[in-house]
Amino acid sequence: MDLGYLDIGYDSMVQKYAFYIKVYGRLLGAGQLLVCCLRSLARLSWIVSKILSEPIRSHKDLDKDSALYYHKAVKFYDGLSKQLVHQGHVLDLFACALDQVGVAELKIAVERTGGLVVLAESFGHSVFKDSLKRIFQSSDYDLGLSSNGIYEVNCSKNIKVQGIIGPCASLEKKGPLCSETVVGQGNTTAWKLCGLDKATTLCLLYEIVKKDIPDPIAQSANNQFYFQFLTYYQHSSGQMRLRATTLSRRWVAGPGSTQDLIAGFDQEAAAVVMARLVSFKMESEAEFDPIRWLDKSLIHLCSQFGDYQKYSPSSFSLSPRFSIFPQFMFHLRRSQFVQVFNNSPDETAYFRMILNRENVGNSVVMIQPSLISYSFHSGPEPALLDVAAIAADRILLLDSYFTIVIFHGSTIAQWRNAGYHNLPEHEVFAQLLQAPRDDADSIIKERFPVPRLVTCDQHGSQARFLLAKLNPSATYNSDAPVPGGDIIFTDDVSFEVFLDHLQRLAVQ
Repeated sequence: MDLGYLDIGYDSMVQKYAFYIKVYGRLLGAGQLLVCCLRSLARLSWIVSKILSEPIRSHKDLDKDSALYYHKAVKFYDGLSKQLVHQGHVLDLFACALDQVGVAELKIAVERTGGLVVLAESFGHSVFKDSLKRIFQSSDYDLGLSSNGIYEVNCSKNIKVQGIIGPCASLEKKGPLCSETVVGQGNTTAWKLCGLDKATTLCLLYEIVKKDIPDPIAQSANNQFYFQFLTYYQHSSGQMRLRATTLSRRWVAGPGSTQDLIAGFDQEAAAVVMARLVSFKMESEAEFDPIRWLDKSLIHLCSQFGDYQKYSPSSFSLSPRFSIFPQFMFHLRRSQFVQVFNNSPDETAYFRMILNRENVGNSVVMIQPSLISYSFHSGPEPALLDVAAIAADRILLLDSYFTIVIFHGSTIAQWRNAGYHNLPEHEVFAQLLQAPRDDADSIIKERFPVPRLVTCDQHGSQARFLLAKLNPSATYNSDAPVPGGDIIFTDDVSFEVFLDHLQRLAVQ
């Protein structure tokens, strides 16, 4: 497939940075090239006034509705997205700059066409170069790009579809199955997926229509409901394919329904749905408080499905099917999807676009990163995402999806700087240093966009990439000695305090 692009270079418009914006358009399966018109590309520049003394728009400006060009630009790209969807085009965005380039404004066009997006510091950065290579890669790790998809939902009359949060556009196929409550791309039961890949995942939201019938009838074993998902798309080989998936479940009600609901609960999928929902609400609802909404939802769930005695927090317990969900919510509250401070609108839009298209496994890593520990005493093993995991004689590998961090304890860093790993008698130390690098390389090979790799040492400046993701069980306010010698300078509550408050509120 040919790639064509239009470069716009300009100097000193935004804090005297010179950078280039490349926007790729692709029409998969037809071998044609879509080049966005100069007018649409030039709109990327208008995220800040021509007056250099005025700062570039921030989250605070968007909240106060004081970003002069934001709504005009979003309206323009909304119209452009409808045109692209109608013609079956996919808009891919590769934006590389030291400052913002307008990804927040472009989000609607990229997401509705199912486009790929990569945000990096420069076109010479490995994040950009390796991600671009992966698009054309033909191996076990290829993206499996497909096009011209149509996703349709059929379901029982007792269920109505509210909408979808994900990389698709409404085909406005209205009917009795459409709910009056719209979330994401709603008022339809069919959606267009101009571009999709092996990892593309849609979040379907629906509501249950209340029936004026007694519970015993609702509990009837023959009272079934179903979903049918039809996915029609053009494979990268050129074949047109149709995949049909039908699910059937039984309505439950009455005293025994709680156990049935608990048995069918998927806490990882639920955490991802909550992340997509809270991101959508933050963008679409004015004066929305994400922390309060997440806390109320979690308290309500624990009150409904927890096992406890009234007004006795110490008696509270959760089924293993729910046990990790509060932990997911704790990390979601602290994630880049909810805490936009210290992130630009472009970065926030980028994070949310990736979240809205990735599968459950990858999305969970974005919400709650994985942490692997390496030491002389044992092989690689999972470690708690806590500041207590830090030790002077240990190496930690943090995978937060967008960034992979290899963190060396102070003793390990001193031995490495002394060159002990180059001596034949310290071959075991050399293997210890190499193990996290090999694991990081294997993660990078199969991920898109390619994550940023950060190698740092304890007490170093880049250690912040690890510390920002850890549970702050030891802060500057802590009285007890810290085992690893590290503390986190934050006023955020630890998971233990969060869980204690949750138990007290759930049993009331």
